Amino acid sequence: MRLRKGWAATSAVGIAALALAACGTSTNNSTTNSGKPVYGGTLNVIAASGQDHFDPVSAYGTWDYMFERIYTRQLVAYPSAYYSKAGDAGWKKDTTPVADAATEIPTVANGGITDGGLTYTFHIKPGVDWQNGRQVTSQDFQREYLAFGNPVAPVGNSGYFLSTIAGFAKYFNGETAYFANKANKPTAANIANYQNTHSISGITTPNSSTIVFHLLQPAADFLYILAMPFNSARPIEYNSYVPDSAAFRQHLMSDGPYKLQSYVPGKSVVWVRNPAWKQSTDTIRHAYVSKIVDTLGQTDATTQVDDIKAGTYDLQQDTSFPPQLIASYLHNPDFKIWGQSDTDPYIVFNLQSPDANGAMGKLAVRQAAEFTVNKVAIQKLFGGPSVATIMNTAIPQGNVGYSPITLYDTAGNQGDPAKCKSMLAAAGYPHGLTLVDLYINDSVNTALFQSVQASFANCGIKLTGKPEPISSYFVDLGNAPQNHLANQWDVAQPAWFPDWYGDNGRTTIQPFFGTDCALNTINYGCFNNKTEDSDITKALSASSVTAAATYWHDADLVAQQNAVIVPLVDQGIADFTSSRVASPGSPYVLWNPNIGDPDITNLYIK
Repeated sequence: MRLRKGWAATSAVGIAALALAACGTSTNNSTTNSGKPVYGGTLNVIAASGQDHFDPVSAYGTWDYMFERIYTRQLVAYPSAYYSKAGDAGWKKDTTPVADAATEIPTVANGGITDGGLTYTFHIKPGVDWQNGRQVTSQDFQREYLAFGNPVAPVGNSGYFLSTIAGFAKYFNGETAYFANKANKPTAANIANYQNTHSISGITTPNSSTIVFHLLQPAADFLYILAMPFNSARPIEYNSYVPDSAAFRQHLMSDGPYKLQSYVPGKSVVWVRNPAWKQSTDTIRHAYVSKIVDTLGQTDATTQVDDIKAGTYDLQQDTSFPPQLIASYLHNPDFKIWGQSDTDPYIVFNLQSPDANGAMGKLAVRQAAEFTVNKVAIQKLFGGPSVATIMNTAIPQGNVGYSPITLYDTAGNQGDPAKCKSMLAAAGYPHGLTLVDLYINDSVNTALFQSVQASFANCGIKLTGKPEPISSYFVDLGNAPQNHLANQWDVAQPAWFPDWYGDNGRTTIQPFFGTDCALNTINYGCFNNKTEDSDITKALSASSVTAAATYWHDADLVAQQNAVIVPLVDQGIADFTSSRVASPGSPYVLWNPNIGDPDITNLYIK
């Protein structure tokens, strides 16, 4: 799961702080900022810290993605289009990979996908150049994968590649083991030498404009994996620097519309147009503004918003819009709550807990608890229907495999405590029971816990709170080897949002419900089900998205039948920009869900 601005390092309730905002429906006024784009001017961005990583290998946060968009290119990437909600036409366009540096999306029909879905062949567009004028080659893309296992700043998520590309695990584990030996110092020369003398058998480059991927098994979502910024071209010049080091950052090479002019750590990053970039080779990015200045060091979100309103800055990079201001901005024409597609938050049960005579390990008890949750109360807590959409599935709406599941529906989504009590009595708990609820000890998550606690109390289930700081919360939640002991936790309210949208069961269903009861698991409750694992396996190896959809839905249904989690709401993201900026064809500055921030290559200064 990539990191979203304002979120903690593993997961959090993100903009859950909207609990403090107004609960009414947003009626954002459309502006007329949809005319012909203007070229020129300076875009001013304000940030607390700015990018965590400049190297696309290790970058894994939305605030990194926002700027990677301007100086990196991938074989395939996502366009930006105006959308109203997850699943509509604009959303589908936003979340469907298109050719970027590649000449076309490979298909069976055009010969790009062969060997029954095991081989993907891409050709690089002529004219996609580095800022020094040199053509980007297939070897530049291959070099990026060879850097994934570097010992200093490795790839943000290796799992997607370990599970799909032939030979990747052997190479990746080999590089990791090599530098685990203290005799092999992680210098730029040693890192480059290892990568230049080893190869990944599943990634070949027959010539400078062709790269071929050989898969372990068919993967209908492989294009989505390739669209992540990890898959950027990597120039040979980077071999001279330790990955993502201070020297590396001062010598960034761009093949996108902007290049680095200056970087003063903790103060500013300045970007200017890249004269080697050609619009004719890039269908998803533009270079409307002449310069982009990212000012760092302003940590107060309210001050940031005040400065944006005054026109001093145009948009935020790594800081969430202050929740206490949302009510007063709902009718501001430059304010927008963008619908997302996430499971944020949800309730999870610890199936291996021995508490209350192993209550959470009993299906009937979990099913009873499903019926008592008042989801409308939680929706109001997070800002009402304009911000949060009630969920009854693990797959968020707008993604492959989504289909309504009504197993635990209640009138108006307000819960049915009477039914819960009856089922609980039949399960052997006529007088109720007491459980431990693990929650994050900030004000927002405390309010969430109290709402869940009230719902469970209506059924006779007493939740004893166990608050923890976020620094330890997800460590303890995912500590499967410890969580079979008494008084660890029985119920918890984590959150999750996927690395991509569309065919994304690999980043939603599999981590939630695939058998994985090890340290740092995301299957927090340690659900183990052969039918579930079979559906996941079939979905991952499906040769088409259509085929995968059926299996992902089946896996979602099995998980719901077994009452592993209680989906609650899908939250949107609040965004505010200055009145100076606009995007072509859109009443708002375009937000790209896969970036997780505005698309600054698709806005201009009015």
